[in-house]
Amino acid sequence: MFTSLKRRMFGEAGKNRSDETLAPASAASSQTEELIQRGQAAESRGELDEAERLYRSAIAADFQSAVAHMNLGNVLNVMGQVTAAVESYEQAISIDPKYAAAHYNLGLALLHGGHGARVEEHFRAAVRLREAFPQAWVGLALAQETRGDFEAAIASYNMALLVKPDFVEAYRNLGLVYLQRGRLKEASESYGQALRISPDDPESHLGHAGVLQEQGELERAIQAYRKVLDLEPNHVGGRSSLLFALNYHPDLSAAAIFAEYLEYDKRLGLPQSASWRAHQNDRNAARRLKIGYVSPDFNHHPVRHFLEPLLANHDKTAVEVYAYAELTQEDVVTARYQACVDYWVPTRGLSDDALAECIRNHKIDVLVDLAGHTTNSRLGAFARKPAPVSVSWLGYGYTTGLSAIDYLFADTTSAPEGSDDLFTEHPWRLSTPSFAYRPADGMGAESALPAAQRGHVTFGTLTRAVRINHRSIRVWSDVLKQVPDARLIVNSKNYVDADMREKLVAKFAAHGITANRLELGFSSPPWDVLRGIDIGLDCFP
Repeated sequence: MFTSLKRRMFGEAGKNRSDETLAPASAASSQTEELIQRGQAAESRGELDEAERLYRSAIAADFQSAVAHMNLGNVLNVMGQVTAAVESYEQAISIDPKYAAAHYNLGLALLHGGHGARVEEHFRAAVRLREAFPQAWVGLALAQETRGDFEAAIASYNMALLVKPDFVEAYRNLGLVYLQRGRLKEASESYGQALRISPDDPESHLGHAGVLQEQGELERAIQAYRKVLDLEPNHVGGRSSLLFALNYHPDLSAAAIFAEYLEYDKRLGLPQSASWRAHQNDRNAARRLKIGYVSPDFNHHPVRHFLEPLLANHDKTAVEVYAYAELTQEDVVTARYQACVDYWVPTRGLSDDALAECIRNHKIDVLVDLAGHTTNSRLGAFARKPAPVSVSWLGYGYTTGLSAIDYLFADTTSAPEGSDDLFTEHPWRLSTPSFAYRPADGMGAESALPAAQRGHVTFGTLTRAVRINHRSIRVWSDVLKQVPDARLIVNSKNYVDADMREKLVAKFAAHGITANRLELGFSSPPWDVLRGIDIGLDCFP
């Protein structure tokens, strides 16, 4: 999983239209202009209620002021009243259809609500109406990413950079697209450009660290994550990303890694305990228990092999199930999840405080974290203790570090006896394995033993570069030396990249293993690759 990388987008203020290539539909009166200026001043001071009042007064003075409607939309958007903001932007556009900034801000508001093609329509209008509008090109790229057209998104980001060559946000977002597509060299170049323009930008360092991690450059990635924290000590994504990377360090002790999790709790978890409140849940033992699952992965994600059967088989006479879905994209698997639960709660755009209050208002009895320190997790809400009992399970291989979470569902393999002091949660060891895998449809039947057909043994691992370290390479090389005709398959998305394949070949060559004994690449789905493996090799630590 990718750790948290942030895309920032900025709304545009409505001004006296001198910034637009086309004049407004109606000139504002001096009274309206004064009210708008006072509203903008209040907005800049953070006095949003006063700004809203002034913009509404401007509209009352001149309903045909597109600028007043758009600035009202901006304030409403910041206040979380997105539906009302959309109405204000639409009113501004109905007054002045050629108002590029209003099209752009409407596109942003719709983008966060997931409105598909309509979003692109407004971003395209913005770039058509204003010759140089790099922010709108970035908005269009984000909309294209949302519907999965990554090549179009890359082209739009490059248009933004053509208009504004020093646009750090565009380089960062472009880097993230390349990173997620496995194009690591191009991702590194994009983040490198961002850092040349803005050397102290924490988000660019975070993205660069993510590339290094995917390249298997663990030490350099950890240094880059620490740079993020030097610049912004309480950077949530930076701290979670550091913890994620440390889990794979082949030489650090478990105690040293756990100390970093305690630092996370000290900085970002424990300060929230001052706001904890007693829960008002009904104590009637005969009622149905309310269970809430919090996840960014209620879609076509590997978690579905474990989670979907559990949700589908809950005894609904005993439990009432809520899904808190931090989704950027829904799909057919999402629909299946929705059918499994009693209440579906989209959480995208909710602050940690707002999400925690929502969960508290639902009177959830047991709240389950399914993401840990992976992309788009909502541990910040868990830190606010919104439910009387909380559990972490499935989505992360280790402790969350939050003392606010009570239990970790585990077994004696994932949390061996005697390891309790390496968890902030209490490990609740199940008598059965804590994960149960349901095969996917279409996997096909198991194969005959590949060695019987090929005349040699094939070892294999389907894992990312960050999990392959100097210790595992040495051990796997020793295994290949003990079985002289054997081959080793390493198959994962990282090895789409030719540079990555070459680097791994060189690391094995240093141990005397030649390239003809390695099969490196990426196949999705991987079922036929698995059918070609006699013996699977796991990573360590």
